[in-house]
Amino acid sequence: MDPEALRMLADSLRTTMTAASGAKLDAALSEVGWRDMLDEIPDIAIPLVFRLLGETGAHASVLNDVVLSAAGAAAGGTPPLPFAGGRWVQWEPGDGSGSALDGELPIHHVAHGDPLPRAALATGRRAVGWWLVGSSRAMLSLARQHALDRVQFGRHISSFQAIRHRLSETLVAIEGAEATLAAAAPPDDADGLAALLAKAAAGQAALTAARHCQQVLGGIGFTAEHPLHRHVKRSLLLDALLGSSRELTREAGTILRAKGFAPRLAQL
Repeated sequence: MDPEALRMLADSLRTTMTAASGAKLDAALSEVGWRDMLDEIPDIAIPLVFRLLGETGAHASVLNDVVLSAAGAAAGGTPPLPFAGGRWVQWEPGDGSGSALDGELPIHHVAHGDPLPRAALATGRRAVGWWLVGSSRAMLSLARQHALDRVQFGRHISSFQAIRHRLSETLVAIEGAEATLAAAAPPDDADGLAALLAKAAAGQAALTAARHCQQVLGGIGFTAEHPLHRHVKRSLLLDALLGSSRELTREAGTILRAKGFAPRLAQL
């Protein structure tokens, strides 16, 4: 896909996600050919769609499609997905609420589930990683704009060194996570280790963004009227989905000890 066509597709998807979420967004994505894109250009479709979900704050049940497609299963199902703490959840299409942490997401805990195929788990982790990167960028954008607008002691707070450091550290974490996700693309990631590390990096970047951006926004960031809290809650839930950053870091250590060496995961 040429750059101009990709830009037009991104603009169209952003407009769609800004106007709709949940069941309406599922229907809208179906109309624009989301599943055809997933089959034909997954390396473009997955980063684009999931990053925009994070940036716009919208949600859709597209993770089910990604996991089922990578597993070679029929579309339209709701596979149980691993969650932090050894738990399992299902993402039900629609607008119902099942999560106490993020009341907008129709995620429900289930008693148990079968382990996902390696390819499905790795592809799902990359998808959620891109969603986390998008949410992180949304939080950084909110904090940056506040720093440019807010005046204290006769100066915009964007001129304060402490504010600049927090925003800079957030940007470095996001850029690092995005580079890790880009390097984790198949077929080089045969055993899923790169996807595991990329998901962990994206989760850690989102937690860093939430912490620093909350500090930059100050008291207003705690209010229900400000949109930051929606991205923070979304990031906390997505970090736990398919393995939290803390759990995945431990799992990566276990894998590397078993291998006895650290493989080259990216060609620099």
